[in-house]
Amino acid sequence: MASQDWFDKDFYAVLGVSKDVTAPELKKVYRKLARKYHPDSNPGDAAAESKFKEISEANSVLSDPEQRKEYDQIRAMGSGARFTAGAGGQGGGGGGFEDVFGGMFGQGGGSGRRSGGFPGGGGGGGGGFEDIFSGMFGGGGFGQTSGGYRGYGGPTKGRDVTATTTLDFLTAVVGETITLTQSQGKPIKVRIPAGVTDGQKIRLRGKGEPSQDGGETGDIVLTVTVRPHPVFERDGLNLRLDVPVTFTEAALGATIEVPTLGGDPVRLRVAPGTPSGRVLRVKGRGVAAKEGKGDLLATVQVAVPSHLSDKAREAVEALAAALPDENPRAELIDRARR
Repeated sequence: MASQDWFDKDFYAVLGVSKDVTAPELKKVYRKLARKYHPDSNPGDAAAESKFKEISEANSVLSDPEQRKEYDQIRAMGSGARFTAGAGGQGGGGGGFEDVFGGMFGQGGGSGRRSGGFPGGGGGGGGGFEDIFSGMFGGGGFGQTSGGYRGYGGPTKGRDVTATTTLDFLTAVVGETITLTQSQGKPIKVRIPAGVTDGQKIRLRGKGEPSQDGGETGDIVLTVTVRPHPVFERDGLNLRLDVPVTFTEAALGATIEVPTLGGDPVRLRVAPGTPSGRVLRVKGRGVAAKEGKGDLLATVQVAVPSHLSDKAREAVEALAAALPDENPRAELIDRARR
């Protein structure tokens, strides 16, 4: 969503990370914040909802290498970049017009002259700062990104437009048709495919800016943000969740009910002696996408009672006395010494 308000938004500060944060570190921080401020975890809290939107926007930009590079360049301009020009349009010193914009428009820095110019004029007239900034900050909720310029050999493709949308976890898994509103107010229906992931980009061909010289219309590049689910988590095409079982169920075995995403619970058999961490699999109840269908993976977590009655404590003590005298950590300690 490249727009002029990038000058005023410090996405690094919003997420509480440094400017050299790596992609894995960024993803970890975002997930932690998303869980903390998600509306499902803060019902009726307008401040939390606003914060969630801020961190989602910040992550959408910084997790995309191209958008992050453009954002850093725009922020650098806003924090004091100088434009110097000498006679004949040449820079009077380092850091001039061509140095600042060279990287953004795919041109080298230094004092080399462009041969083509910008829309609306040749290399020496017409295409001034107004033309450049009107192209960069076209307006509305859609940002304008790459696009061709006249004078480089034939009709050029119109500019691509970037947009973002936030989906519920279930919508991302099963897919849905949503409506986007462009900066001009024109709605566009977009089919979200089943199995779309957080941060994924969807390219909408021919939905961007028209060409200025009769070329191909640009595209819309839609970045998807998926809200975390309070129970389920994506693992490729699989869905994971933690399932608590009682000590008795784990020790003696039991048949339990496990929730599914958007459907009725399913029954699973817990074998006698099942430990915490064992994964129970339900075939075909994961994400159904064009690449295939995943499974539901339920990780057993043995729930230990926090309060025992005197009678229950006596029973547990009797059980402990009846069990073999063995140390379950002996092998772990032995391996750690190797």
